[in-house]
Amino acid sequence: MTSSALPASASAADIDRHVRRGVHEGSSIYHLDDALVERLEPDLIVTQELCEVCAVSYDRVTSAVRRLRGDPRVVALEPNSFDDVLGTIRTLGSLVGRSSEAERVAEDLARSAERLRTRARRELPDPPNLLFLEWSDPPFAPGHWTPDLLDLLGVRSTIEFRHAPARAVTWEEVAAGDPDCIVLAPCGFDLAAARRSLADLQSNAAWCELRAVRNGRTIVLDGNAYFNRPGVRLVEGTEKLLEELTRLGDGRYRRA
Repeated sequence: MTSSALPASASAADIDRHVRRGVHEGSSIYHLDDALVERLEPDLIVTQELCEVCAVSYDRVTSAVRRLRGDPRVVALEPNSFDDVLGTIRTLGSLVGRSSEAERVAEDLARSAERLRTRARRELPDPPNLLFLEWSDPPFAPGHWTPDLLDLLGVRSTIEFRHAPARAVTWEEVAAGDPDCIVLAPCGFDLAAARRSLADLQSNAAWCELRAVRNGRTIVLDGNAYFNRPGVRLVEGTEKLLEELTRLGDGRYRRA
């Protein structure tokens, strides 16, 4: 239905340049198969207004809908916090006539989050001064629901934009936070691509000078699967982060 207009093998820096040029020129970085949408004859189209970089834009979807027969309903979901994510699950359940099932999913996710909070207090008694990066080149500090997920572990990112879009920061700002460890979970990257972006950073002097990097305390996670999408795998991803933090610091972090 949708596909990226960006080169699949591009580096993080190259993708950033493509995105900035596309935004500047007013062009979309995603393709939408209008003919397929028309053949499917949907009654309901669920899309998003959260980020034009992360998925097909709302404007592009509504443009395609105007050419359809009938009058399909278009709903844009825009969660900015973990609680909002639970709310969108309930909203979607209501839209498709599955309210009770959606309520169970949301309640199960909320209970899982609280169990993880309790576990983190036990396994991470001395939480690190952590930097969470949603992109590597340039570095993007986390926004939207990610700070809420870090709260479950009793940690905060040294730079964060709670319930607001993630945004680029400078390497000087990164260094000023002097994190004990750095988590890299690039938006839209699977684990293999995230590891490639980490490897690309080895030629960046500012990155290599960071204390966390010198001490070998960097964590790479599958952001596309576990953090970047506002869905049911957010708590599972945060649990994986807890396991990595525990492995790196044995539950305790001291400044070296």
